[in-house]
Amino acid sequence: MRAFVVTAPGEAGVYEVEPPGPAPGEVVVDVERVGLCGTDVEFFTGEMQYLHDGHARFPMRLGHEWAGTVSAVGEGVDPAWLGRRVTGDTMLGCGRCRRCRAGYQHVCEFRAEIGIRGGRPGALAEQLPVPVTALHALPEAVDVVRGALVEPGGNALRAVQGANLRPGDRLLVLGPGTIGLLAAMFARAAGAEVHLLGLPGSADFVRALGFEHAWTEESLPQLPFDAVIDASNAAALPAKALELVEPGKRVVYIGLAGNPSPIDTRTLALKDVTAVGVLSASPGLSGAIERYARGAVDPRPLVAATVGLGEVASVLAGRRSGPGPKIHVDPRETLWRQA
Repeated sequence: MRAFVVTAPGEAGVYEVEPPGPAPGEVVVDVERVGLCGTDVEFFTGEMQYLHDGHARFPMRLGHEWAGTVSAVGEGVDPAWLGRRVTGDTMLGCGRCRRCRAGYQHVCEFRAEIGIRGGRPGALAEQLPVPVTALHALPEAVDVVRGALVEPGGNALRAVQGANLRPGDRLLVLGPGTIGLLAAMFARAAGAEVHLLGLPGSADFVRALGFEHAWTEESLPQLPFDAVIDASNAAALPAKALELVEPGKRVVYIGLAGNPSPIDTRTLALKDVTAVGVLSASPGLSGAIERYARGAVDPRPLVAATVGLGEVASVLAGRRSGPGPKIHVDPRETLWRQA
């Protein structure tokens, strides 16, 4: 089968590789759509910390935001999965440790991550092997575009849940990328007044999504914010989030910078602020699917274009098209087309 493989920093291509067979307890998925994200870019450039920590090594098959159809099942798997449209959890815990037994497999010390960690192949290929325990069935109302946005949606939903918003609360989202915009959508659906802070040039797209409160750091009004979600990759913004949030309220950190992001814990304590960190979509996947299915949130406008496997390297190297922050890949296609 065809798969996109990164062989070294900045070096990648589409290769013919051995197709997966269904191992015991696993299924094989025919991949129909994959989302590219900042993690994939960091692997492509060689900056991803997992490469330096020994959790990942080249060659790598990337891709952890995906949707497709089950085409084969392994021993011990219910045959009813055959033909079902699915997405899946990225985080594959060992299943035996204290964290896994308590339901925290996404922070298991010994976990593998699809397309990211532990040599587990990713979805930028025509087929993907997945443990059946990681599968989430997609209802008819969730097409493959939405399905490949379940993983970032689960992250964003967890960030909103961590903000502990009530209807009418005022939320500030720092960073209107995919996660930030999805968080804004989930918060709006829950009745919050949503504000977004981004770089100059981002406001037009934010407003096109129906968010009237789009600001830069220079134009941000002095308002009391009941919660701040930092979905940026800017090292200075975690401290800014703590500065902007109201005393007694919450800051949620889901964005990651390439350099350490210091905050003053004296400010945290003296403002009586709760700080919440979010890693992984795992506990939010079902909730994201449910909200997509009933139309509470439609993430499709975030997709700027859909490309084939042969275009992935140019996207990871910086090629963009359209205002949306997300590029999708259809492994069955070879050409670039607008969403």
